[in-house]
Amino acid sequence: MAVITGTNWNAYDAATMTSREIYGRTLAELGRHNERIVGLTADLAKTTAIVHFANAFPDRFYNVGIAEQNLFGMAAGMAKAGLIPFASTMAVFACLRAGEQIRTDIAYQNLPVKIIATHAGISFGHAGTTHHCTEDFSIMRAIPNMTVICPADGIETSKAVQACVDTPGPVYIRIGRGFEPPCYESDDYPFEIGKAVTMREGTDLTILCCGIAVLQAVNAAKTLQETDGLSVRVVNLHTIKPLDEEAVLRAVTDTRRILTVEEHNTVGGLGDAVASVIARSGKGCVFQKHGIQDTFAAIGYAEDLYAYYGLDANGIVDKVRAMMGMEFEADENWDDE
Repeated sequence: MAVITGTNWNAYDAATMTSREIYGRTLAELGRHNERIVGLTADLAKTTAIVHFANAFPDRFYNVGIAEQNLFGMAAGMAKAGLIPFASTMAVFACLRAGEQIRTDIAYQNLPVKIIATHAGISFGHAGTTHHCTEDFSIMRAIPNMTVICPADGIETSKAVQACVDTPGPVYIRIGRGFEPPCYESDDYPFEIGKAVTMREGTDLTILCCGIAVLQAVNAAKTLQETDGLSVRVVNLHTIKPLDEEAVLRAVTDTRRILTVEEHNTVGGLGDAVASVIARSGKGCVFQKHGIQDTFAAIGYAEDLYAYYGLDANGIVDKVRAMMGMEFEADENWDDE
């Protein structure tokens, strides 16, 4: 990982800075240490906060205008020339409007283009359905060579951006509009692409989650401990692909109840990725997927939508309580399965 020092922000600033703001500043710092890094956007420099890189390195920044297909085609060409392009736009424009260019120009050639997709999920809820993006996990994880990351907050966003520089091939980093509260109290924790972070230990049930759901799951676990006496494990699967299969199977073995929570359609997302791992293992457990239930999301402010779809702590508490009433095979010997 290309660790940077001397940044003009720290973990304490994360409470007042958006994840995309931290991304922009982190990229600007990385640019001082690596001249191969270039930045591109499709007329969204301020919106995606890559403007910090643009201000620091105007000769290494390119605004292609409102032309997302060109954005990723140009990024592919720059990568072929030996550069490390960071292409920033909204998630819905990246995975849907320019999906062909990402697949064919970038992933097919396994080029080191780093796609920073902001305003993902329903974080830009009041902008309407055209600006929601609840399909990107399923699209991006189905593309060969693509690494898919969904950080829990600004601190983890910075770590992911730093880590992706030295990661071979294309990387898709998904962040929200940026007004989500911080999840981590400091940046003093190990981050590795493809390795989950256990946020809270537990033995009764495991919540596997990513993005904004991580903090809400931690808060839900605390409530359940205090009110129901339940011991709930919370695991941050910040990397959707490659998924930490060991963390998933360890949770199945230890708790036998698995709840996935994601700000994404439950079709093709984190829940399906986890379900595939469990199915291949042959191990039985109680399993539920929680997210946007195969529908276009309603229009409204993000906080209201999170509550409406049960993605806040209260909604997660309700899901856990319901799952605790479900039965699983009591036999601990899986040799016959």
